[in-house]
Order: sequence, then C-alpha cells, then structure tokens
Amino acid sequence: MPVFHNQNKKLQSGFTIMELIVSIAIFAILLAGMLGAIATITKTTKAARDKTTLSSLATNYLEIVRNMPYSQVGTLLGNPHGNLPDLPNAIVQTIGDYRYNIFYKVSYVHDPADPVVGAADYKQVKMSILNLSTNQLTDFITTVVPKGLITDPNTGALQVKVINSQGLPVGGASVTITYPTTTPIYIFPDVADRSGQVTEIGLPAGVHSYRVVVTAGGYSTDQTYPVTVANPNPVHPDPTVATGTITQLTLSIDTLANLNIKTLDSTCHNLNGVNLNVLGSKLIGAGPNVNKFNNNYSSSAGLIALNNIEWDTYTPTLLAGEPYVVYGTSPIQAINVLPATTQTYTMILGPLVTPNNLLVIVKDAASGTALENASVTLTQGSSTIGTLLTGGSVWVQNDWSLGGGLAQWSSSTPSQYFQDNGNVDVSNAGNITIKRVGFNYPNATGTLESSTFDTGTSLTNYTILSWQPSSQSASTTVMFQVAANNDNSTWNYIGPDGTSGSYFTTPGSDMGSALDSNRYFRYKAYLQTNDPSKTPDLTSVNVNFVTGCFTPGQVIFANLAGGSYAVSVSLAGYSPQNNIPLNISGPQAPLQVLMSP
Repeated sequence: MPVFHNQNKKLQSGFTIMELIVSIAIFAILLAGMLGAIATITKTTKAARDKTTLSSLATNYLEIVRNMPYSQVGTLLGNPHGNLPDLPNAIVQTIGDYRYNIFYKVSYVHDPADPVVGAADYKQVKMSILNLSTNQLTDFITTVVPKGLITDPNTGALQVKVINSQGLPVGGASVTITYPTTTPIYIFPDVADRSGQVTEIGLPAGVHSYRVVVTAGGYSTDQTYPVTVANPNPVHPDPTVATGTITQLTLSIDTLANLNIKTLDSTCHNLNGVNLNVLGSKLIGAGPNVNKFNNNYSSSAGLIALNNIEWDTYTPTLLAGEPYVVYGTSPIQAINVLPATTQTYTMILGPLVTPNNLLVIVKDAASGTALENASVTLTQGSSTIGTLLTGGSVWVQNDWSLGGGLAQWSSSTPSQYFQDNGNVDVSNAGNITIKRVGFNYPNATGTLESSTFDTGTSLTNYTILSWQPSSQSASTTVMFQVAANNDNSTWNYIGPDGTSGSYFTTPGSDMGSALDSNRYFRYKAYLQTNDPSKTPDLTSVNVNFVTGCFTPGQVIFANLAGGSYAVSVSLAGYSPQNNIPLNISGPQAPLQVLMSP
C-alpha cells in the first residue's frame, strides 16, 4: 500500500507543473495581443497627429502664397522668379519628434479656354512637405490667378517664341531673360514648351530694358541687341515691356553646321596663307547693315575650316592686297550652308599680274543654274582676245621669252618652255615666230615643245585647244599636237584623230577623249611657211580642261589691258548673247550673262 501512495503524489505533482506552463503560454499570447493593439493605437495616433501637422503646415504656407502679389509668386532659383523657397532653399521646421522640409515649385499654366495660344493665364503652385524622419513626401497644389495686367499700374508681359530654320517651334530650347540688361536685378532662365514659347507675366515696365538669349545643345544662338552707335537699328532690339501689354518676340535657332573653304590654284594644288573675309548674310542691324558673321581667316594647307557655325549664306572674298585673282568658285560666289551639314566651298585662284581681269558667269535665265560648255568669246575692237568654255579650267601661256630648258611649268616661271628645234624666235615677249635670217625666214618649219603642265589629278578631261591669232598670213600655218600621261615621262604627240599623223589646225578644236584621265600635259607647236618673206605668228595658247576643282558656269580672262571690250556667249539650245559691251578698268564685279532658250 505505501508504494501506491507515493506514486499518486508524483502524478499529482507533475499535473500541476503542466498547468503552470499552459497558463504562462496563454498569458503570453494575451499580452502580445494587447501590446500589438497598443502599438496599432500608438501608430494610428502618430499618423493622425502627422496628418494634422501636415494640414496645419499646408494651410499656413499656402496662405502665404495666396497673400503675395501675383508678380512675386515664384521661387528663388526657378521661373517664374520670386521669393518662395525652392528645394535648395527649403524651410526646415521641427514639430514634436519630426523635422520637415518645406519648399515650392511654381509654373505657368495656359487656360484652354484662352484663344491666345500659349498665353500664360495663371500660375500653378506646388508646395511640398518632406518628413525627414520618415522620408515621406506630401504635395499640395493650388493656383494663383492674376487680377489682370490692366489693373496693375507697373507690370507687363513678355512672350518669346523660338523657331528653327523651317519656322517650326523648338521645344526645350533654353530661354534666358535678363532685366535690366546691365547690373541685372532679375535673371529668368526658362525652357520653351512644346510650342516653342516662354511667357513671363508681371514684369516691371521698361524701355529696351530686357535682354533675351535663346539656344539649345548643339544649336546656334539668337538674341536681342542693345541700341549702340555701331548698331543704331538692331533687327531684334532689346524688347520694351509696357504697362498692361504683352510684348511678343520671335527668335530663330537651328542645328550647327560646318563649312570647309578650299583655296586652290588652277591645277588643283593647295594655296596656303590666302587671306579671306567670310561674310554671312544674316543681319543683326539694318540701316546701316551690321552682319552677324563677319570674320577674316588665313588658309593653312589650302583649307579654312569653320566648325559649329549657324545656317546662313556665306560669301568668301579675297582681302585687299592679296596677290591673287579669283578664277572661279564652286558653288558660284556664295554657299548656302544648311543646318546639321558639312559643306565645301572651293576657290580657284590665279596670280594677280594686272588688276584688269574679267570673270564671266553664264546662267539659265529661268532657273538661275550654271550652264556648262557655253562658249564665251572676248573681243577688243576687231581682235579676238580668246574663246573659253564654261565649267572648266584653263592653262594660258602667252610669253616664251625666257627660252627653253624648263621641264616642269610653274606659275612662278611662266615664260619658259621645254625645247625647240632652233628655228623659232621667242625674243619678243608675247609671240613666237620663225627665226629670221637677214630679211627672210629661210627655215620652213619651226617647232616648240612646252614644259609639262600638271593639272593636279588624273581625274582630268581635256576639252578645247585654242590659240591666237586665229588666222595667219597667206602661205603660213600654225599647227599643234598634244600629249598627256600619268608618269610625266612618256610623251606621244597626237592630233584630232588620236594618231601621230594628224594635227590641230583650227583654234577652238575639241581635243577629244584620247588624253582624258591623265594628269600631265604638253603641247607641241609647229610654225610653217611656204614663203621665205613671211612668218606665222603665235601670241597665246589656251588649254581648257575639267578636273575635280572645276568652276561651274564660269570662265576667267585674266591679266588684260584696260579698255573697252565686248563679250559674246553661245550655247546649243539657247539664244546667243552677242557683243555685250563693257569697260575693264581695275577690279570689277563678275559679268553675269543670262541665257534663254
């Protein structure tokens, strides 16, 4: 029996411990629930308190905006400009356990009901409150409507529209308005909207008191200008803002471009150190004209590179005192540079020997396009000075008086040649005759071989061979053969049929295609007489050719004597223009000849 009694006491004791454990667990569960409920209540209370705080802050700080003059509703660093703090200048306020940043953003708003497209009818104010403890950002938005410009005795408005070269709006362009233009009080940086517009309302009235500059990344810049002695009538003067009115202004920008100006001689070789003025057609002042682009440059390695310039029509011209004359340009005279392009303008220059030079430009009268292969003849009295074809270059030799022995012709030694057969006389500058013995010319034939003329490229087409005088005395003859190659050593002289047995006997003959695609050129002149008392006479040789540096629709008659001349132009399919009179005396503008079918 005692044994059973002890077992019951052990059973009873174990049951009591189990009950204790269960009771503790139940109590813990109830306690956790109570703590969770308390935390929820605390969190809800804090959220409600934070909401109340935000509401109070919003009421107070929005009321500040509503009580401000309309013209002052703006941020310190923003546009519209004003006295309200923006994010970099936020107000810091501590309430209870929380710290807050309070700042504003103000923007203009266009009312769709307003018939004036793009007009800024009122301002939208967004006030932001940032809880620095929770990083929670809350925004409050309100609008502020002006009482009306007319009722404000001291303010006006300025509306700027930004367009490109096609007249289309440039959204996103940077627009900076400065007031006044010197020692500014306000600088309004802004960005044009999708319609390319920026509108500033509530500006102080002022006569020519605002400077406006517009630009964009990779774009040109346009701006307004002050009235000065040098520019008394700006095209876009600094605008005036008048009381109760909107001053409207349109400025133009577009993508930047590049222009390469090449300075070459008549054989397509680079000319270095050529001094040019480059003039744009855009004006920043009118009456007197003040060009926006007007700069001087000097070529290096035959090139002037103008990078990141704005679209415009540019005209390069030689500066006074340059030892050159313009043989032609491509394109003609000026180049229209388009936005976002890289374009090339080529100037073909020759040595300036006399100031009397004539550049003739032949164009279609209806379209204005240059006409190629037009025959241009210059005469003085009854004498023909020369006949040239438009669209190419020309090598002219009219003096051989320094004699033979020169293998390679150069513009610095233009009065020499390669060799002759001993039967020619070149002692008189400007002509070649058969050598005279006593009072006669006993040698029936005299020959003269020119120096090598380098056209600068194998991409050369030889066109017309002409010489002066165009006719000879009876019983005398002048004939030619020509040769070309790419090795500057193999000279196979040929005539018009491409063989060595034929000769060019008529000035103005087409040299055909046998010599084309060859860089180096020579001619061989044959002077013959069947009467010992007479000699033929040769005063000039013109070799026309076309290379990669051709001058479209243009020919040059260089180094002329001053006096009265006449020009005649003919081209298949067009009515000829005959005997156009002109007086050549010193530098003069090119002669433009318009041809009609």
